[in-house]
This record gives sequence, structure tokens and C-alpha cells, in this order.
Amino acid sequence: MKNAHVIGLGKSGVAAARLLHSDGWQVVLSDRGSSPALVSQQESLRQDGITVLLDYSFVPDSRTNLLVVSPGVPWDSPALVAARENGLEVIGETELAWRFLQDRPWVGITGTNGKTTTTALTAAIFQAAGLNAIACGNIGYAACELALEPTVPDWVIAELSSYQIEASTTLSPQIGLWTTLTPDHLQRHGTVANYAQIKASLMHRSELAVFNGDDPYLRQHLPQDFPNAYWTSVGGKRAIAPLRPCAYIEDGWVKFEAISIVRADALRMVGDHNQQNLLLAVTAACLAELDAEAIAIGVANFPGVPHRLEHICTWQGIDFINDSKATNYDAAEVGLRSVSAPAVLIAGGEAKEGDDTAWLASIQARAATVLLIGDAAPQFAQRLESVGYSHYEIVETMERAVERGAAVAASLAAPVVLLSPACASFDQYPNFEQRGEHFRQLCQRFQ
Repeated sequence: MKNAHVIGLGKSGVAAARLLHSDGWQVVLSDRGSSPALVSQQESLRQDGITVLLDYSFVPDSRTNLLVVSPGVPWDSPALVAARENGLEVIGETELAWRFLQDRPWVGITGTNGKTTTTALTAAIFQAAGLNAIACGNIGYAACELALEPTVPDWVIAELSSYQIEASTTLSPQIGLWTTLTPDHLQRHGTVANYAQIKASLMHRSELAVFNGDDPYLRQHLPQDFPNAYWTSVGGKRAIAPLRPCAYIEDGWVKFEAISIVRADALRMVGDHNQQNLLLAVTAACLAELDAEAIAIGVANFPGVPHRLEHICTWQGIDFINDSKATNYDAAEVGLRSVSAPAVLIAGGEAKEGDDTAWLASIQARAATVLLIGDAAPQFAQRLESVGYSHYEIVETMERAVERGAAVAASLAAPVVLLSPACASFDQYPNFEQRGEHFRQLCQRFQ
């Protein structure tokens, strides 16, 4: 019998283990943790015939034929390096899903920012066209969960992080979309060039490659490597000449190769960046030869993405906006620029490397005050002081931030309280989703 070892007892790891088990593999699933929740999962999976080892660090074993890793496991960790050197096949969960679903067309969406919205919108448009198209990967379902479904999808719409791409060396989408590129995950990838190369590898394997022509990095570095790519721009056709301008906004319409598809204001999401996300999603739909009417319906009915500039409630004329998905400086700068000013900004968490210059400038121009939470609060306070901005408070927790934010917004007549952390969540929350949900629950007390 074939033996597989899966590392990581999260959603991706469990889905990979179940998929392999259903295919006749003997599966061991391990995790370095041993929390009560993991113990409960251990018992459930054991009853299904999957062995789970908790408080366990993987050691290469000659009996193992395949090693599958969850996205959070560093690709260059000593155990994985040793496994590959010993000839063991090591792949990511998304690569495993590809092996079971490669007869299906994929849309692969990557980028530093914008990929979640683009993925969700693309899936919504394809569904409006009557297709079984489910968002997966770094959003929604784990990719392997789709392979376990009794109904095979018509299209796989996958948000793919750099972690997932580097562990998926054969995944080859029919359509690849690249949203943006700014420094991120440098603690894992080392340099921007390495980070970009990983994302570029997915696009090189894509049958059709589509790029955001308004992104400075993509515009400067990629045209020579992708001479046949499609480019998009909110600035109109001329803004991306002499590149191949497939989709652009002109006269208030999203146009694909000069044909009007949908009004640009049909998308009910704030921010110029979401117009670019709209262009990428519409381009994917047009390249998939979907009907223009279905595309327009999908866009008009799209409600937005949880935790990305999500309107939670309005209290005494103050809008509370959840932008917990803004886990780096660039995303947070876009978030602050997208809401009404002056805003009460809640920021902080587990700080990331990156250039905070534009974010700090946006705070100076658009923030009434900044409420700092989490481990990054002292560091952010120093950075704000260094640029001459003193309208901040260290409040430490989300509870205090929401309570204080409402009071300050009311006293300063600020129209918005915005959670846009510019940080990862891991100092206080398991993920940005739970951070956003906590913010939502606290805000809803005002209703």
C-alpha cells in the first residue's frame, strides 16, 4: 500500500489526508500542536482510518512515499530539505488537488493584495453564468475539498499565495491573474525578487496570463518575460500602450477588447483598487467566453468580501469598517485611502517587514487619530512620532479600540472607524478572519 504523510492539522492538511485516504493511501497526519481542539480532530480522523500524531515534528521515514505540506509549513525547513535530498516526493496541498482536478480548467489568482476580492468576484461571475465554480485555495475551501466533492466543478477558481505556489510545481491554470506585487512575506522568501519569481512561475505555467497594468512593479519588470500577456488598466486603453490592452475602463464602462461589458460603477465596493480587481475578474470571464449579460449580473450582485473594507454598521452617523484582511502596509494604505476622511484608524498586531512610508503619509493626511493594538503598538507609536504624528493612543486590545474608537469618532465628528491593521493577527488571533469577526461582534453592540 502507498504511504503518505501530511503535515499540518488545519483545513488544508485534513482535506489532503482525506483525499489521499479516499484514493487508497495509508495516511499519517501530524501536527506540532496538541490543543484540545486538535485532540478532538485526532479522534474523529482516527475513526475514519487516518492516523494523527500530535506534538510531533516530522522526521523522514523510508516507508513514506509522499509528503504533503500545508501552506504554513516553510518550504525550506530542515525536515523538508532533508526529505527532498533523500528522494522523497514533497508537495503542497494545492499541488495534490491539482493532480486530482487537472482535467478541470483552473483560474489561478495571485498577488500581494487584491487576490481575495478578485477570486471571490471571479467565482461569483462564473456562478452567475450557471457554472459550478467554487472559490478555493487561500480563500473558502481548501483545494483538496473540491476534489472530495461528489460533483466535479466546471471551473476551479483558486486564490494562490506564494506559499502554495512554491509547493505546487506542476499546477498549470488555463487562466492566470496577477493582481499586485509589493514586499511581503520577506521573512520567508528573503528578497522581493525571490517572492516575485515564485509568483511568476505560476504565470509562466498558465495558458493565458493576465496582469494589472497599473501596478508599478508588474509594469516595470514583467512585459519582456511575458510578451503574449494580457494587460488591464483603470486609466483606459492608452494607459497601458504599447502593451496588449485587453481590458480597461473607458467612458464609465469596463471594456474587453473594445467591447463594453459592464458599467464600472456596477461593483458595490469602494476604492480605486477594486476597479482594477473588477477588470481582472471580467478579463478572466471574457477569456473563458462567458456571456456578457451573465458577467454584468455577477458583478451587480456581488456583495463584497468579508474582512476587506466590509461595512459592519452605522451608529450615530459613524460607519464601522472591517478591513482585517489588510495585513501589510500597502493593503492598509489602500484601505485608509478608500474610506471617508478623517477616519479613526485601528492598527497593530504582529508587525511585518515592509516599507511603511506611503502608509504613514496616508495616516498624516487622512486619520483623525490612530488606536494601536497588539505587539506592534510600541513600534508603530515610535514610527508615528518619527514623522511628527502625535494623535495616537496605545489601547492594546480590540475591545478597548472599538469602545475608544466610537467615543473619539463622536467627539471629533469623524465619519469612519476603520480596522485596517497593517499587521498579521497571530499575536492575538489565529487568523485575520477571527480578528475581523471579533471586531464585527464588538461593533454590532452599537446597533
